[in-house]
Amino acid sequence: MKAVEVMGKVDDKGQLLLDEPLDIKSESRVKVILLISDEDDLDPDDTPGEEIKASLIRALQDAKAGRRIPLEQMWEGIDAE
Repeated sequence: MKAVEVMGKVDDKGQLLLDEPLDIKSESRVKVILLISDEDDLDPDDTPGEEIKASLIRALQDAKAGRRIPLEQMWEGIDAE
């Protein structure tokens, strides 16, 4: 078996609604394990994949265009012990 992690919600009819479509062959048999959480349990650092992808693309474009911060300046203003 292959594991796929995807977020979703349960509607008022008890139907599971996924946030994004699954990239699997239709009519495939699946085993579903639900991890039900309170809103407080959600990781606040759980950034959506599309947002991460867009950020990485911008960073690559900036690097290719020479828009960067020298490594020695990256730590300025950070209080690290």
